[in-house]
Amino acid sequence: MNWYEQAQSRKDAMLHDLKGLLAIPSVYDPETAGPGQPMGKGVADALRYMLDLCAAEGFRVTNHDGLVGYAEYGPEEAEHYIAVLSHLDVVPVSGEWVTPPFEPSIRDGKIYARGAIDDKGPAMSSFYALKIVKELGLPLKHRIRLIFGTDEERTHQCMERYKELEPMPACGFTPDAEFPIIGAEKGQINTRIMFPNAERETQIRGEYKLVSFRAGVVANMVPEAAEAVVAAVPDRLKALEDAYHAYCSGNKLRGSAEQADQTIVLRMAGKAAHGMEPHKGMNAGLALIHFMKEFSWDGGAGHYLNTVDTLLYDDVYGCAMGIDMEDEISGPLTINSGILQYEPQGETFFHINLRFPICGNYDDILKKISEKLAVYRLEMEPPSLKKPHYVPESHPMIRALQETYLAETGEKAELLSTGGGTYAAHFPMGVAFGPLFPGMESTAHQPNEYMDIELLLRSTAIYARAVSELCNLEL
Repeated sequence: MNWYEQAQSRKDAMLHDLKGLLAIPSVYDPETAGPGQPMGKGVADALRYMLDLCAAEGFRVTNHDGLVGYAEYGPEEAEHYIAVLSHLDVVPVSGEWVTPPFEPSIRDGKIYARGAIDDKGPAMSSFYALKIVKELGLPLKHRIRLIFGTDEERTHQCMERYKELEPMPACGFTPDAEFPIIGAEKGQINTRIMFPNAERETQIRGEYKLVSFRAGVVANMVPEAAEAVVAAVPDRLKALEDAYHAYCSGNKLRGSAEQADQTIVLRMAGKAAHGMEPHKGMNAGLALIHFMKEFSWDGGAGHYLNTVDTLLYDDVYGCAMGIDMEDEISGPLTINSGILQYEPQGETFFHINLRFPICGNYDDILKKISEKLAVYRLEMEPPSLKKPHYVPESHPMIRALQETYLAETGEKAELLSTGGGTYAAHFPMGVAFGPLFPGMESTAHQPNEYMDIELLLRSTAIYARAVSELCNLEL
């Protein structure tokens, strides 16, 4: 069977259907949330779109109140089913785009749109993979379910609901990472670190008053922009502006300053990256704070700036908090501060998105963090936690995926690990399987996100073969 030729023959139809999906702005929107659309209208529309495609193909379709849905194919009487899990929600749009993020555009062999690679392109690839298996009339011993989630970028409550309502799969994969096979996922700790109300520290006097500071909009992204509004007498503002220009020039940073009568707005441009790989980005908020901490501030601003700088600046491995660790399976602990905020009359905090290796234990890590925070008079909000996940190489699914990958690419399929949190970790025998090949650029969560069309076809071929193999495993 030439699986790639099967995918290639469906290229036009696949791109047509993918464009329709990418045109739906499926960003979490509480303002339009309601019955049947708990994540908002756009996300619910995306789920309905995919389930309608599946129903038209003759798959058995279920929609659990707009939160999670699935399409099933194969013998209804089969005891076991194989899961292929993808998500239809996307992160908010940020940065400058060549073309509008929800108007999919094809340029130079790539399809551009928010969600193209994370995870709508791979979701469509999985659908067409199953479509190929069905249209070829291939025999299946087990059922197969394409499961579509709607809250992967936030809390994964879609998968929690699925586990409440449905039996567990025998095994499965998610096309939401990279090839060959990711059998290990780091654990995660997500929480906000809160500062004392700045208004209580009115006795502290300095040359400058920090009116507000903001950086980042999503916890699992490296902030690409930061802005501070500072008040002072005119000559002090001029001194601050001159120093800022020198700081940016000396460190090759992209900063700007805009002065008004009694205030100046300092802006910093960084580089976005996924929160699981903070070393690949440049945190605009931390770069701006590193400059500002050197000055004299009113109220609690000095405490905020110095503390954040001490605990986070130029330290993506948690050394300053005393939590750095690593192992051979999953690599080092990483920490990203995706949202930073100082508001004298509101909330002042920084958010941590922490990924820890298989050797770690979140109780021990949280204890160390709490001890460190107490020194700085900070409080940690109740965290969102995710345990590490690991599937042994001896599992028959791993062998089947390795054989599939070798047959379709000619390359050996080594087991990898990731700092990302995919749907695979919700099931005991779940792994991440593609769609990116080793060395390929990932534009997930970034401006001008895209999926290479050749990658779309190649991954569809791999998934079609994988579905055929997994649905006939001896379990």
